[in-house]
Amino acid sequence: MSKAFDGVEWKFIESKMKELGFSSRWISLIMRCISSVSYPVIINGEVCSNIIPTTGLRQGDPLSPFLFHIFDEDLTSLIQDGQKRGNILGFQCNRGRPVITHLFFADDSLIFTKANEKNCVAIINILADYG
Repeated sequence: MSKAFDGVEWKFIESKMKELGFSSRWISLIMRCISSVSYPVIINGEVCSNIIPTTGLRQGDPLSPFLFHIFDEDLTSLIQDGQKRGNILGFQCNRGRPVITHLFFADDSLIFTKANEKNCVAIINILADYG
């Protein structure tokens, strides 16, 4: 998950917010917040230049957990597709109760499935696609 967190492209964040119906003013504000970072390069005690990244969300940034939920939508879709195809079974407390395949909170993720090779391979493939 940290690979997805660190390597997410800012253009992807912008396009996902548009896709989800966020207003252009809101998207502009968020994009200014996440793209205002730069890292100075110091050699022998002197600042030589700045590195200006184009990807990644900063860990510890108060916006990061909220933005990460935008990507959770994609992971949710992949998991639901796996469930529809019968590759992921999920967890059901009692008959007649809903099947739980995953729970997300901030940057914590729980995925529930039957412990067999077919289901585990499906999850590994989903996480690879997500990454």
